[in-house]
Amino acid sequence: MADWAPVLIGVVLFVLLQPGLLFSFPGNGKQLEFGSMKTNGKAIFIHTLIFFALYSILILAVKVHIYTG
Repeated sequence: MADWAPVLIGVVLFVLLQPGLLFSFPGNGKQLEFGSMKTNGKAIFIHTLIFFALYSILILAVKVHIYTG
């Protein structure tokens, strides 16, 4: 049996937290932009921190497991 939770959670968070896709914080013109499809270095850094925090909480603290078999 393989634990697929780290892979699935990582992929979903990566897709949802791409800067500019759903939101960009901080944005280019405003502090928070929705669906702008534009990004900058600050937004990439902030979204990386958000991804790492959510991924760590879900995998290590909540201990989410998805087994196949």
